[in-house]
Amino acid sequence: MTHLPPTDLVVAGLGPAGRALAFRAAAAGLSVTAVDVRPQRRWTATYAAWADELPAWLPDVVVAAHIDRPAAWTTGPHVVDRAYRVLDTAGLQDFLALDAVTVVTGRVRDVDVDGVVLGDGRRMPARYVVDARGVPAEPERAQQTAFGLIVDDATAAPALDGHDAWFMDWRRDNGTDPDDVPSFLYAVPVGDGRTILEETCLVGRPALGFGELERRLHIRLAARGVRTTGDEQVERVRFAVEGAPTAPGVIGFGARGGLMHPATGYAVATALSTADAVIDAVRLGEDPQRVLWPVRARSVATLRQMGLRVLLRLDARGAIEFFDAFFALPVEQQRAYLSGRDDATGVAATMWRLFRVLPTGARGTILRSLR
Repeated sequence: MTHLPPTDLVVAGLGPAGRALAFRAAAAGLSVTAVDVRPQRRWTATYAAWADELPAWLPDVVVAAHIDRPAAWTTGPHVVDRAYRVLDTAGLQDFLALDAVTVVTGRVRDVDVDGVVLGDGRRMPARYVVDARGVPAEPERAQQTAFGLIVDDATAAPALDGHDAWFMDWRRDNGTDPDDVPSFLYAVPVGDGRTILEETCLVGRPALGFGELERRLHIRLAARGVRTTGDEQVERVRFAVEGAPTAPGVIGFGARGGLMHPATGYAVATALSTADAVIDAVRLGEDPQRVLWPVRARSVATLRQMGLRVLLRLDARGAIEFFDAFFALPVEQQRAYLSGRDDATGVAATMWRLFRVLPTGARGTILRSLR
């Protein structure tokens, strides 16, 4: 049963990926319908990106914190000579306004090439159909989990050792042993004089639970002299780092479409920076999936899936060895692996160089992961 006439684009899901696509499509003059069970829900997660990943159309006002050279700790400190940005989550959501979008509140029952079907039977038809609903964090999918506390900058200072931010701090002052599932401290300013201190399981199948991450975080913070009160704002993170299939003819976008980096969990910047390519394809009557997934992007995705399999097998000692070698690479090689979707040669070169410099035990883990 159809209640709306066909539009150029219908988007299922209004998280950052779906909202960005709907916003940019409407700004380009397309007629857009967006469907979400809670379209006005405010985002609460912390989103961040490398500065060079963000599109030029995104204003600086949506950036909450500028970090010129974040640090990482493996066997010792590394400084990453690459600018990092923590986004103002509320500001980003407000900037991606939906005033020119027809927003429909409802639970999505099905998404197919003809449109989006709601739980009550309504169908939202469109020339192009986008599934941007994210991916369920089901046990069989590799996941990233994290437990964090948001504190004032002065309280966080002892955990930072004089650095502006920790992109990854793998020290084992969190009460773990070398054979435990590894986790690291992610510590970055989030604006307004606040810093998030977050114990993070980079990837697991299954990933560490919130209770264990909270325990590790409190042990780590106590070891560094960070005093908490129990009244801090809490952030809990759990999401799948692997995509999910979509129906034939449906455009998967954001995490649903495989745009999340499987070995880091970063997806927002990729969605923001690829939205216009999808919209241009719609305007020209081309296939957006071919635009999103040329041969080079598919090759990069395959290589990064190999990287994910390696990370899933690393214990705490192996993770420290792996990232010690990684952060010793030139920043351009780090960038090739962490960002972008069109440099398969650069990704492969980074992976090969890592393999050559890693200890014998870590090499064995890599070879076992790729069988």
